[in-house]
Amino acid sequence: MTEILINGEAKSTISVLDRGLQYGDGLYETMAVRYGDIPLWESHWQRLLLGCEKLSIPYPEKELLEKEIQLICKEKKEKLFVLKLIITRGEGNRGYYFTADQAISRIISYHSWPDYPDQYQDEGVVVRYCDTTLSENPRLAGIKHLNRLEQVLARNEWDTDDFQEGLMLTQQGHVIDGTMSNIFAVKDNKLFTPGLSKSGVAGVMRKTIIELAKNSGIPVYEKDFTKSEVELADELFLSNSLFGIWPIRIIAKTRYTKVGNITRDLQQEVNKVCPQ
Repeated sequence: MTEILINGEAKSTISVLDRGLQYGDGLYETMAVRYGDIPLWESHWQRLLLGCEKLSIPYPEKELLEKEIQLICKEKKEKLFVLKLIITRGEGNRGYYFTADQAISRIISYHSWPDYPDQYQDEGVVVRYCDTTLSENPRLAGIKHLNRLEQVLARNEWDTDDFQEGLMLTQQGHVIDGTMSNIFAVKDNKLFTPGLSKSGVAGVMRKTIIELAKNSGIPVYEKDFTKSEVELADELFLSNSLFGIWPIRIIAKTRYTKVGNITRDLQQEVNKVCPQ
Protein backbone atom coordinates (compact mmCIF):
# COMPACT_ATOMS: atom_id res chain seq x y z
CA MET A 1 0.00 0.00 0.00
CA THR A 2 1.48 3.34 -1.07
CA GLU A 3 2.24 5.66 1.84
CA ILE A 4 4.79 8.02 0.25
CA LEU A 5 5.46 9.11 -3.31
CA ILE A 6 8.66 10.97 -4.21
CA ASN A 7 8.61 12.29 -7.76
CA GLY A 8 5.99 9.67 -8.54
CA GLU A 9 7.92 6.73 -7.11
CA ALA A 10 6.86 4.76 -4.04
CA LYS A 11 9.88 5.25 -1.76
CA SER A 12 10.79 7.04 1.47
CA THR A 13 14.27 8.46 0.86
CA ILE A 14 15.47 11.65 -0.78
CA SER A 15 18.91 12.88 -1.79
CA VAL A 16 20.97 14.61 0.91
CA LEU A 17 21.68 17.23 -1.77
CA ASP A 18 18.01 18.24 -1.97
CA ARG A 19 17.69 21.94 -1.10
CA GLY A 20 14.59 21.24 0.95
CA LEU A 21 16.83 19.33 3.36
CA GLN A 22 19.87 21.55 3.01
CA TYR A 23 18.15 24.94 3.37
CA GLY A 24 14.43 24.44 3.91
CA ASP A 25 14.13 25.69 0.33
CA GLY A 26 10.58 24.72 -0.45
CA LEU A 27 6.90 24.75 0.44
CA TYR A 28 4.32 22.39 1.87
CA GLU A 29 0.59 21.89 2.22
CA THR A 30 -1.18 19.80 4.86
CA MET A 31 -4.46 18.64 3.37
CA ALA A 32 -7.50 17.00 4.90
CA VAL A 33 -8.92 14.12 2.85
CA ARG A 34 -12.58 13.67 3.72
CA TYR A 35 -14.55 10.78 2.26
CA GLY A 36 -12.12 10.50 -0.65
CA ASP A 37 -12.12 14.21 -1.45
CA ILE A 38 -9.93 17.21 -0.58
CA PRO A 39 -12.60 19.92 -0.11
CA LEU A 40 -10.09 22.81 0.04
CA TRP A 41 -7.80 21.57 -2.74
CA GLU A 42 -8.17 24.69 -4.90
CA SER A 43 -7.22 26.94 -1.97
CA HIS A 44 -4.20 24.74 -1.21
CA TRP A 45 -3.22 24.86 -4.87
CA GLN A 46 -3.51 28.65 -5.09
CA ARG A 47 -1.41 29.12 -1.94
CA LEU A 48 1.18 26.71 -3.32
CA LEU A 49 1.38 28.72 -6.55
CA LEU A 50 1.77 31.94 -4.58
CA GLY A 51 4.58 30.36 -2.58
CA CYS A 52 6.31 29.17 -5.74
CA GLU A 53 6.05 32.66 -7.18
CA LYS A 54 7.48 34.30 -4.05
CA LEU A 55 10.36 31.83 -3.82
CA SER A 56 10.98 31.66 -7.59
CA ILE A 57 10.40 27.89 -7.59
CA PRO A 58 9.05 26.47 -10.89
CA TYR A 59 5.35 25.65 -10.68
CA PRO A 60 4.56 21.95 -10.32
CA GLU A 61 2.19 20.47 -12.89
CA LYS A 62 -1.29 20.44 -11.38
CA GLU A 63 -2.57 17.41 -13.30
CA LEU A 64 0.51 15.40 -12.32
CA LEU A 65 0.07 16.28 -8.64
CA GLU A 66 -3.60 15.35 -8.77
CA LYS A 67 -2.75 12.04 -10.38
CA GLU A 68 -0.18 11.23 -7.70
CA ILE A 69 -2.53 12.30 -4.93
CA GLN A 70 -5.19 10.00 -6.36
CA LEU A 71 -2.72 7.09 -6.43
CA ILE A 72 -2.45 7.32 -2.65
CA CYS A 73 -6.08 8.17 -1.94
CA LYS A 74 -7.61 5.31 -3.94
CA GLU A 75 -5.94 2.71 -1.72
CA LYS A 76 -7.24 4.18 1.54
CA LYS A 77 -10.46 3.09 3.16
CA GLU A 78 -10.48 5.60 6.03
CA LYS A 79 -13.15 8.31 5.88
CA LEU A 80 -10.68 10.90 7.18
CA PHE A 81 -6.92 11.07 6.74
CA VAL A 82 -4.19 13.59 6.01
CA LEU A 83 -1.95 14.12 3.00
CA LYS A 84 1.18 16.25 3.18
CA LEU A 85 2.49 17.72 -0.06
CA ILE A 86 6.04 19.08 -0.16
CA ILE A 87 7.62 20.88 -3.09
CA THR A 88 11.35 21.63 -2.90
CA ARG A 89 13.68 23.32 -5.33
CA GLY A 90 15.30 19.92 -5.85
CA GLU A 91 18.90 18.85 -5.83
CA GLY A 92 21.59 21.49 -6.08
CA ASN A 93 25.23 22.23 -5.44
CA ARG A 94 26.55 23.49 -2.11
CA GLY A 95 25.82 27.18 -1.53
CA TYR A 96 22.76 29.41 -1.48
CA TYR A 97 22.75 30.30 -5.19
CA PHE A 98 20.27 28.35 -7.30
CA THR A 99 19.88 28.01 -11.03
CA ALA A 100 16.63 28.30 -12.93
CA ASP A 101 16.94 24.89 -14.58
CA GLN A 102 16.85 22.77 -11.40
CA ALA A 103 14.18 20.06 -11.36
CA ILE A 104 11.85 20.41 -8.38
CA SER A 105 11.13 17.54 -5.98
CA ARG A 106 7.56 16.42 -5.24
CA ILE A 107 6.83 14.54 -2.02
CA ILE A 108 3.35 13.33 -1.09
CA SER A 109 2.84 11.38 2.13
CA TYR A 110 -0.11 9.74 3.88
CA HIS A 111 -0.82 10.27 7.60
CA SER A 112 -3.54 9.07 9.97
CA TRP A 113 -6.18 11.52 11.13
CA PRO A 114 -5.19 13.32 14.37
CA ASP A 115 -6.89 12.11 17.54
CA TYR A 116 -8.60 15.39 18.44
CA PRO A 117 -11.26 14.97 21.18
CA ASP A 118 -14.77 16.11 20.18
CA GLN A 119 -14.85 18.39 23.22
CA TYR A 120 -12.33 20.71 21.56
CA GLN A 121 -14.97 21.64 18.98
CA ASP A 122 -17.91 21.41 21.35
CA GLU A 123 -16.57 23.13 24.47
CA GLY A 124 -13.43 24.90 23.35
CA VAL A 125 -9.70 24.73 24.10
CA VAL A 126 -7.23 26.26 26.52
CA VAL A 127 -4.61 28.47 24.90
CA ARG A 128 -1.40 30.11 26.15
CA TYR A 129 0.96 32.74 24.80
CA CYS A 130 4.33 31.54 23.51
CA ASP A 131 7.62 33.15 24.45
CA THR A 132 9.09 32.41 21.03
CA THR A 133 8.29 35.27 18.67
CA LEU A 134 7.64 35.31 14.93
CA SER A 135 9.93 37.34 12.70
CA GLU A 136 8.57 39.74 10.10
CA ASN A 137 9.39 39.31 6.42
CA PRO A 138 6.82 40.50 3.85
CA ARG A 139 8.29 38.29 1.13
CA LEU A 140 7.70 35.14 3.19
CA ALA A 141 4.50 36.26 4.92
CA GLY A 142 1.40 34.18 4.25
CA ILE A 143 3.03 31.27 2.43
CA LYS A 144 3.73 27.87 3.95
CA HIS A 145 7.47 27.58 3.42
CA LEU A 146 9.56 24.82 4.97
CA ASN A 147 11.34 27.06 7.50
CA ARG A 148 9.23 26.39 10.62
CA LEU A 149 11.80 26.47 13.43
CA GLU A 150 9.96 29.30 15.19
CA GLN A 151 6.81 27.18 15.38
CA VAL A 152 8.81 24.10 16.42
CA LEU A 153 10.40 25.99 19.32
CA ALA A 154 7.11 27.61 20.32
CA ARG A 155 5.17 24.33 20.32
CA ASN A 156 7.78 22.70 22.54
CA GLU A 157 7.41 25.32 25.26
CA TRP A 158 4.82 23.01 26.87
CA ASP A 159 4.58 19.23 27.05
CA THR A 160 1.36 18.64 28.96
CA ASP A 161 -2.34 18.47 28.07
CA ASP A 162 -2.99 21.71 29.95
CA PHE A 163 -2.91 23.66 26.69
CA GLN A 164 -4.11 22.72 23.23
CA GLU A 165 -2.45 25.57 21.33
CA GLY A 166 -0.09 28.50 21.77
CA LEU A 167 -0.44 31.98 20.31
CA MET A 168 2.64 33.58 18.76
CA LEU A 169 3.49 37.28 18.72
CA THR A 170 5.86 39.41 16.70
CA GLN A 171 8.74 41.23 18.37
CA GLN A 172 6.51 44.33 18.20
CA GLY A 173 3.95 42.58 20.42
CA HIS A 174 1.26 41.85 17.83
CA VAL A 175 -0.58 38.52 18.05
CA ILE A 176 -0.27 36.84 14.65
CA ASP A 177 -1.42 33.22 14.82
CA GLY A 178 -1.06 29.94 16.67
CA THR A 179 1.71 27.41 16.23
CA MET A 180 -0.61 25.45 13.91
CA SER A 181 -3.63 27.70 13.51
CA ASN A 182 -5.05 31.12 12.75
CA ILE A 183 -6.95 33.17 15.30
CA PHE A 184 -10.25 35.06 15.00
CA ALA A 185 -11.94 37.42 17.44
CA VAL A 186 -15.55 38.58 17.59
CA LYS A 187 -16.31 42.01 18.99
CA ASP A 188 -19.68 43.77 18.71
CA ASN A 189 -20.84 41.20 16.13
CA LYS A 190 -17.86 41.92 13.88
CA LEU A 191 -15.17 39.40 12.98
CA PHE A 192 -11.49 40.30 13.29
CA THR A 193 -8.34 38.41 12.36
CA PRO A 194 -4.71 39.53 12.29
CA GLY A 195 -3.36 40.93 9.05
CA LEU A 196 -0.65 38.72 7.56
CA SER A 197 1.22 41.10 5.25
CA LYS A 198 4.43 40.90 7.31
CA SER A 199 4.30 37.57 9.14
CA GLY A 200 2.31 34.40 9.76
CA VAL A 201 0.63 31.77 7.58
CA ALA A 202 -2.50 32.51 5.57
CA GLY A 203 -4.40 29.32 6.32
CA VAL A 204 -6.77 27.90 3.73
CA MET A 205 -9.38 27.45 6.47
CA ARG A 206 -8.85 31.09 7.45
CA LYS A 207 -9.64 32.06 3.86
CA THR A 208 -12.73 29.83 3.87
CA ILE A 209 -14.02 31.31 7.13
CA ILE A 210 -13.58 34.87 5.89
CA GLU A 211 -15.59 34.02 2.75
CA LEU A 212 -18.32 32.25 4.76
CA ALA A 213 -18.58 35.15 7.21
CA LYS A 214 -18.90 37.73 4.44
CA ASN A 215 -21.53 35.61 2.70
CA SER A 216 -23.46 35.53 5.99
CA GLY A 217 -23.36 39.31 6.30
CA ILE A 218 -20.76 39.39 9.09
CA PRO A 219 -18.32 42.31 8.72
CA VAL A 220 -14.72 41.05 8.57
CA TYR A 221 -11.64 43.13 9.38
CA GLU A 222 -7.94 42.29 9.19
CA LYS A 223 -5.87 44.30 11.66
CA ASP A 224 -3.01 44.15 14.14
CA PHE A 225 -3.93 42.52 17.48
CA THR A 226 -2.50 43.19 20.92
CA LYS A 227 -2.84 40.78 23.84
CA SER A 228 -5.30 43.11 25.55
CA GLU A 229 -7.51 43.25 22.44
CA VAL A 230 -7.51 39.46 22.27
CA GLU A 231 -8.52 39.17 25.90
CA LEU A 232 -11.33 41.73 25.54
CA ALA A 233 -13.01 39.92 22.64
CA ASP A 234 -16.59 38.72 22.98
CA GLU A 235 -15.65 35.44 21.29
CA LEU A 236 -12.37 33.84 20.23
CA PHE A 237 -11.67 30.86 18.04
CA LEU A 238 -8.86 29.10 16.19
CA SER A 239 -8.92 27.56 12.72
CA ASN A 240 -6.96 25.20 10.54
CA SER A 241 -7.70 22.88 7.62
CA LEU A 242 -7.88 19.75 9.76
CA PHE A 243 -9.94 20.63 12.83
CA GLY A 244 -11.97 23.44 11.26
CA ILE A 245 -12.87 25.71 14.19
CA TRP A 246 -11.94 25.35 17.84
CA PRO A 247 -13.54 27.89 20.18
CA ILE A 248 -11.15 29.29 22.76
CA ARG A 249 -12.38 28.55 26.27
CA ILE A 250 -9.50 30.04 28.27
CA ILE A 251 -6.72 32.47 27.29
CA ALA A 252 -4.69 34.06 30.09
CA LYS A 253 -7.26 35.41 32.60
CA THR A 254 -10.13 35.46 30.10
CA ARG A 255 -12.62 32.61 30.40
CA TYR A 256 -15.65 31.92 28.22
CA THR A 257 -18.44 29.95 29.85
CA LYS A 258 -20.12 29.09 26.54
CA VAL A 259 -19.36 29.12 22.85
CA GLY A 260 -20.49 32.35 21.18
CA ASN A 261 -23.24 32.48 18.58
CA ILE A 262 -21.06 33.66 15.69
CA THR A 263 -18.43 31.02 16.45
CA ARG A 264 -21.07 28.29 16.55
CA ASP A 265 -22.75 29.50 13.35
CA LEU A 266 -19.43 29.56 11.50
CA GLN A 267 -18.61 26.09 12.81
CA GLN A 268 -21.81 24.80 11.24
CA GLU A 269 -21.03 26.50 7.94
CA VAL A 270 -17.50 25.10 7.91
CA ASN A 271 -18.79 21.59 8.61
CA LYS A 272 -21.01 21.85 5.53
CA VAL A 273 -17.94 22.57 3.39
CA CYS A 274 -15.66 20.13 5.22
CA PRO A 275 -17.79 17.33 6.75
CA GLN A 276 -16.33 15.69 9.82
